[in-house]
Amino acid sequence: MTKIYEAAALGQASLPSAAWDLTSFLTNAKSQIQLWGGLILMLLGAVGLVWGGVLLIKKLMANPQSAGHQSGWGTIALLILVGGALGTGGWQLISTIGSGGQQTITDLGGGTVIVQTVDQAGGFLTGPSK
Repeated sequence: MTKIYEAAALGQASLPSAAWDLTSFLTNAKSQIQLWGGLILMLLGAVGLVWGGVLLIKKLMANPQSAGHQSGWGTIALLILVGGALGTGGWQLISTIGSGGQQTITDLGGGTVIVQTVDQAGGFLTGPSK
């Protein structure tokens, strides 16, 4: 009987401790949303890739008289390119594009800042002096 109790105690001792704080909750929520969002983006990419292929086949097999009712070559090419990129990249692709945008904003914001005191801006507030 004692051996069963010791085995159960050892089994409990090896379990990781659960953290029930706000930081752990938000970290886990962020990870889960990134996972689900990435899978949704990959699914939408696959749908765009398939739909681009369908439109390509329809365009190639279409009657020249019905050309006005067809999607343009640019739309078809973008569906295939963006669909393929999202289908294989998912969250990582969007995250990389977003981090490039963040770097651009940081670079733009890191320029020269001109500080002007109220004494120096007196002419601006009162208008031109005569």
